[in-house]
Amino acid sequence: MILETLRRAGASHEYKRARRIVEEEAAVATAAPSTAPRRDGIDLMVAWSIVGLFVIAGSAAIYTMETILLPITLAIVVGIVLGRTADALARYGLPPIFGGLLLAMIFVIGLSFLVNALLGPLTALASEAPKLAEGVVARIMPFVDRFEWLRLAVARSVGNDAIADTVMKNAGPMLAATVGGLTPALVQTLIFLAALGLFLLGRLELRKAIILAFAGREQRLSAIRIMNAIEDALARYFSIASLIYLALGTVTMVIALVGGLAMPPLWGLFAFVSSFIPYLGVTVMTLSLVVGGLMTHEVLWLALAPAVAFFVVHLAMENLAIPAILGSELEVNPFLVFIAIVFWTWMWGAVGAMLALPLSLIVLAIVEEIREQPPERQLPG
Repeated sequence: MILETLRRAGASHEYKRARRIVEEEAAVATAAPSTAPRRDGIDLMVAWSIVGLFVIAGSAAIYTMETILLPITLAIVVGIVLGRTADALARYGLPPIFGGLLLAMIFVIGLSFLVNALLGPLTALASEAPKLAEGVVARIMPFVDRFEWLRLAVARSVGNDAIADTVMKNAGPMLAATVGGLTPALVQTLIFLAALGLFLLGRLELRKAIILAFAGREQRLSAIRIMNAIEDALARYFSIASLIYLALGTVTMVIALVGGLAMPPLWGLFAFVSSFIPYLGVTVMTLSLVVGGLMTHEVLWLALAPAVAFFVVHLAMENLAIPAILGSELEVNPFLVFIAIVFWTWMWGAVGAMLALPLSLIVLAIVEEIREQPPERQLPG
């Protein structure tokens, strides 16, 4: 009797559950369509206009706050790379904080050495700027006279003698503008050093705070993956690129030595630093070698030989060595890189051009994570 009662109660429960499911499905089927308004062309135009206004306002803020944002952004990028290296040193028993500060000290000492190495030659170059400009013009004009159309174009514009006069007249204002920019540069250097040290000291706490700022589990996992991807991309790019560009600087020093140019180590150092600025760096370096060759040699092919040799070596390294070592993981569309270089150069000058590719890698890592959205990952550890 008891068993029969239980059987009937269970059947009744299953019946009620099945009936509830049918009723829910029927309610969904008979529900009124969504009352959310459909967006027409005007609504989309308004939405994109708001986005455009936000981008313009953000760009204006970035441009206006260059003195503060430029050194802080540079400090964050450098701090991420040094922090990842400090994590690697922690395997040998060195705490990440002390490792980061040690690497920061090494970086600052290296930066000071670089400034001191460039300061002397640049000071001498500035003091001899009028004579050098006149000498460059005197060297170039015989080559210009060989081409009738080019000689006529120069003669119609300013004339042979007026070129040197124009350069010499503008040398003073150019030097004054350079000296006037030293004070903001000094302030930005101090901000950079302070931001770099503080970032390395509080890097782990900042990382933890960013993760805990998200309430959901998936959001925290996404934050962890994004930060790991950014650190991996920047550390891998700068470590391998530094070794490749160091080899390029060494080869450039040899080219300058064989080509008879003055101060070959300075040419190698300039090649190393300028290589971190895509497209713009190799252009400036090649033109500088052309000018240096014209000032040194009277024979045209001897004057152009160092620039041609450097350009060929840089082209081979940039298109063969770096893609072969880095692979396709860090590949960014060249057109997007060019747009980024133009934008950040307009915003922040030469340092902005140097930061264009790292910032592009950061944006790429964020976009890739948002686009993938992998389901159900376990928390690390």
